[in-house]
Amino acid sequence: MTAAVEPVIQLAEDECWARLEETQVGRLALAPAGEVDVFPINFAVSGGAIYFRTAPGDKLLELSVNPRVAFEIDGWDDTSAFSVVVKGIAERLEAQTDIDAADQLELAPWVPTLKYRWVRINPTQITGRSFSRTAEPERY
Repeated sequence: MTAAVEPVIQLAEDECWARLEETQVGRLALAPAGEVDVFPINFAVSGGAIYFRTAPGDKLLELSVNPRVAFEIDGWDDTSAFSVVVKGIAERLEAQTDIDAADQLELAPWVPTLKYRWVRINPTQITGRSFSRTAEPERY
């Protein structure tokens, strides 16, 4: 008899960080005035924080209004999938020492535009789940 596979498993925090470290693109959700915006971003992980580069525009403006953010990544293959959600406080890096350290991260824009502003997301909560991608159970 084969053991049943749990369809949804909660990931431990260290497993969430491992998934973040191996993923390159995620979605940043902002809600400065109650209206939610979602932006795809590429990012790097370092020292328990998430870093991304951006140019002046909506993201920076919205972060200055409300720095509370949600950040999500996901991935899948033929047999499983995962989702990790990070909630936290985003801050634009202003101190030159912070900017110099961020410049050492392996992160380049995917779009050929100049992105000199660094933002760090300091997590307040991190959760994740993995999903078994098997056939749907009998419904009737």
